[in-house]
Amino acid sequence: MSTLFTKIIEGDIPGRFVWKDQDIVAFLTIAPITQGHVLVVPREEVDSWTDASPELLHKVMDVAQKIGKVQEQVFGAKRVGVLMEGFEVRHLHVHVWPAYSLEDFEVHHVDHNPDAAVMDQSQGRLREALRAAGYQEFVPED
Repeated sequence: MSTLFTKIIEGDIPGRFVWKDQDIVAFLTIAPITQGHVLVVPREEVDSWTDASPELLHKVMDVAQKIGKVQEQVFGAKRVGVLMEGFEVRHLHVHVWPAYSLEDFEVHHVDHNPDAAVMDQSQGRLREALRAAGYQEFVPED
């Protein structure tokens, strides 16, 4: 049975994508900790990071790092948070978000009703910065 993330990847559920390659996608979460919070997800349905092949885990973290560097620049973040938990969706994913203080690591303080216009703006800013960083082939147009 397809996971929620597979349905997003396949276009059955809408997503605000900022990265797509043959193995990995990244899209904004619907419950951000801070503006620009992205999920980095392998296309392959792997339950937990401990189940992933070393090669797949490397690819996921490589994309997460590239997005994190762009988040620092775009959002003026002092740090970038990274989290792998997998309790809500049993499909390997890495949360990557701009962080400004330790309070931004309180994962229970997410915004469950983010403004759609702010989400669209975050997507646009991240896409533009990823293109400027040389990753245009992985940044979707739609």
